[in-house]
Amino acid sequence: MKTYTTVQGDTWDGIAFRILGSEKFMPQLMRVNQSHTSTVIFSAGVALQIPIIAPAMSESLPPWKRGG
Repeated sequence: MKTYTTVQGDTWDGIAFRILGSEKFMPQLMRVNQSHTSTVIFSAGVALQIPIIAPAMSESLPPWKRGG
């Protein structure tokens, strides 16, 4: 698992978007950093764990092209 060190003013959704590519990953980010869930706006220097997010498979592809 990778880590991210916050800068002053970081928020959960901003970190999820910047590091993981979408705000929709905010719950996963918060789940692996339970000790910081009461924080809304981070100060600088907080080390957060970054979860590994598996790439989504497109349901529109036929099964033999999904790679699974």
